Amino acid sequence: MIKRLGRKFSTALLLLLGACGMVARCSEPDPLDIAAIDALYERPAEPVGGPLRVFHLGHSLVGRDMPAMLQQLAPDGHRYESQLGWGSVLKSHWDPKVEINGFEVENAHPRYRDAHEAIESAEYDALVVTEAVEIRDSIKFHDSGKMLHNWAEKAHSQDPSARVYFYETWHELDDPEGWLERLDTDLSKYWEGEILHKALAYETDAKPIYVIPGGQVMARFVRAVEASGGIGQIKSRTDLFKDKIHFNDLGAYLMALTHYAVLYQSSPIGLPHSLLKADGSAAVDPGPEAADLMQRIVWQTVTGYAKTGVQDDP
Repeated sequence: MIKRLGRKFSTALLLLLGACGMVARCSEPDPLDIAAIDALYERPAEPVGGPLRVFHLGHSLVGRDMPAMLQQLAPDGHRYESQLGWGSVLKSHWDPKVEINGFEVENAHPRYRDAHEAIESAEYDALVVTEAVEIRDSIKFHDSGKMLHNWAEKAHSQDPSARVYFYETWHELDDPEGWLERLDTDLSKYWEGEILHKALAYETDAKPIYVIPGGQVMARFVRAVEASGGIGQIKSRTDLFKDKIHFNDLGAYLMALTHYAVLYQSSPIGLPHSLLKADGSAAVDPGPEAADLMQRIVWQTVTGYAKTGVQDDP
């Protein structure tokens, strides 16, 4: 049984940590100005030379199946490990005093590796991290900008050539402010403005932290599907999800394509769409028509957003 020590603590300690968090936020650096941010992403990332070894750090919007699908899409030799939880904030992965909900269940598989040990090994070409949603709560209570900085700094200190990626996700489909409406605004306001830009501001000589725009791909694909009346078995946004927030096999495939396009800086158009899940069983196949639309939208979205580090072929 997987165990992580020091996971139980009192309400009093929680309050103390919360107060310390508030102090830390008061002393955090100002975000970089827009010109400085734009300069970091002015040029695309250097081309990838071959298969990657990737570490995924996050929660159930990463899951087990999506990284397994990514491996099947990637060049032979692609490897990955992960550390996950249930709705886990970055701070819980960083600080052993903060509980990772569902730790034993989510990491009971052969791809688990302790996150700190993994990064300290310098065996990974890419570290992909994501923050918990509700994103505003993570920012308010869990020092998201500082935590993203901590993980990026650790990866770069162990291997200056390692790349760090920030995976943008989404919130519940029935969000009262509107699911698509929030995807339209939250990227710049929260994922960038309150987390990414603040993380970059901690460094005097900042390196880019590239963005995997999962939420933006979801929004663009859903709009295309719903405007057309459906494509194949996908008629609406709910056909990508198994509940209000967790993707099903079709949503996992869409996110695997997005990770592939960013990590490998390559078009996913023409990639296979009949894949296996992490347990070796067959994933639901979106079919050729829906898969083609997914692939084209992923590439349009990724190459249209400078912070991915990816540009379309000239």
